[in-house]
Amino acid sequence: MLLAAHAVCAQEAARADGWVVLPIDEYRTLRARAFPTPPDPAPPPVDAALTRVDYDLRVNGDTAAGQARLTIDVLKQGWVSVQIPGGLLVRDARLDGRPTALVDGNPPRVLLARAGRSTLTLDVVVPLTSTAGVESATLPPSGSALSAVTLVIPRTGVDLTVASGFIVEQSETASESRWVAYGSPGRPLTFSWKRKADDRRSTLPLRTRAHVIELVALGEDSTQVMASVRLDVTQGLARSAVLSIPSGLVVNQVAGATVADWAATADALTVTFLEPVAGTASFVVSGETRAPREGSVTIPLVRVPGAERETGGVAVDVAGAGEIAERQPRSLEPADPSDLGDIISGRESPSMAAFRYTPQSGAAPRALTVNVSRYTPQAVLVANVEEARYDALAGEDGKVLVRARYAVRNNQRSFLAVTLPARSALWTASLAGRPVRPGMSAEGDLLLPLQKGRAGEEAPTFVVELVYLQRSQAWNEKGATRLDLPAVDLPVSRTGVNLHHSPRYAIEPKPGAFRVEADPGPWTAALRRASEVDVAGALATPPPPPPASELAARERKDLQVLVDQYKRDAGRTRQGAVPIAIDFPEIGPAVFLAAELTAEMRSPSLEIEYRKTGGR
Repeated sequence: MLLAAHAVCAQEAARADGWVVLPIDEYRTLRARAFPTPPDPAPPPVDAALTRVDYDLRVNGDTAAGQARLTIDVLKQGWVSVQIPGGLLVRDARLDGRPTALVDGNPPRVLLARAGRSTLTLDVVVPLTSTAGVESATLPPSGSALSAVTLVIPRTGVDLTVASGFIVEQSETASESRWVAYGSPGRPLTFSWKRKADDRRSTLPLRTRAHVIELVALGEDSTQVMASVRLDVTQGLARSAVLSIPSGLVVNQVAGATVADWAATADALTVTFLEPVAGTASFVVSGETRAPREGSVTIPLVRVPGAERETGGVAVDVAGAGEIAERQPRSLEPADPSDLGDIISGRESPSMAAFRYTPQSGAAPRALTVNVSRYTPQAVLVANVEEARYDALAGEDGKVLVRARYAVRNNQRSFLAVTLPARSALWTASLAGRPVRPGMSAEGDLLLPLQKGRAGEEAPTFVVELVYLQRSQAWNEKGATRLDLPAVDLPVSRTGVNLHHSPRYAIEPKPGAFRVEADPGPWTAALRRASEVDVAGALATPPPPPPASELAARERKDLQVLVDQYKRDAGRTRQGAVPIAIDFPEIGPAVFLAAELTAEMRSPSLEIEYRKTGGR
């Protein structure tokens, strides 16, 4: 029993609470690590900053006297020295309403002992300079971000300009003129003023001259009108311009550097300028109207009725298939479109007719009527197969070897799509005698690249060649079969088929699109040249064999060249099409069939009847 009680006491868990005794130094070290002291804030980058300078000056004789209020923000505790703008004659200084002293220097300084914002008020005097009737005053540059100046001149009729700043407010009373201006940081602000010149132009009657260049595009649905107007003021001031527009013309836009606003009514367009114009003002008027599609058309003319003299011209162009037949101008003279310039430059066309205005007043009568003839657009053939020739060798087992040659004339097409007959396999393809690797369209057609003619030149004719094998049913003792030919996506002008067959059979074509006739040879020059190359290659006499010693040396040399080429090309992949070609076997009796005008994407076919004759 005593042993069991002792075992139970030994298995009791250790207590979590208790005491730990540490030296005072270690305790302070652990507490400092657990609760670190926050670092002191970083000192400000500058002790104080001059935030704003406001001048309030009034001209009195040869000087401008007033106050300069400097807003200073002190960021540092303790005494701070701040520079004030140099070049000012300071009579008195007050800091937050209390007198203060300035520290002499270049520039002078002021001492501040309180952190925060303070206002330093200076009573200043700025000297004036006078040159050729123009008085000026210059304020020294300051490091403040904002400098504002209020200047009062005790007289009226003063024209003031500001250098290194801009004027934001101007007012004038019966006895004085007042301006508010802002300056640029770090740059001196200069005011220059003089008495306004007595301008009598505003009291004189307005006299103007106008130059109008107009472009009219006669479309089938709507007529586009664009007029460039230049207004020359010879007397007075022009605050707006009034233009006469034809009835039905809808003004879409008036664009110009001096245009403030515009308003259009049924027969007039009023253009308001940003400022009264004493010289020249230009703007462009864009609009549209509806006119007859063809026949007699009255051209809408934009006029300036208030001009004493109106010059310029009008150009009329026909958009689409059409031309101007008859012209009935009034107060207009025929001209060349390139002579009008302005908005006509770069838009000349063969169907454009141009007229120059006869110099006269803007209110004088002027009109233009033209007779427009329209044409029905016709489709333009961009590519064509001038001749297609097929050489077919039909075997008794139903296999047909076909060589297709196409004489193609092309202007814009990039590819020729060819659809082979069912159960056909392509063997090789070539373009102008060079092997090519055809592509494949989404519909499964073969895409063969085409040559293009140069711009402005007649497109040459080149040959596209295909060789493929077609499978069909084997021939019996007697029966009928059908030969389908490829379909191309271009119209074919003429087609010829030279069909070779087994000498043990006699064939007879059925009536259809093809007719039996004697083979006259290729019709196009391109196919004739290709046939001549084949015949020359077949009839060429091989050269006599070289001597045995020379033949052995040549074989060793050729073998070494082949080995060197293999080493050089090892690991490389050949790019492009592999030049595989065969000579078409023209064996057995043949019959020639011809046809004309095969539509695009239509597969020509011919049906034949055959019977076995027992030949070998």
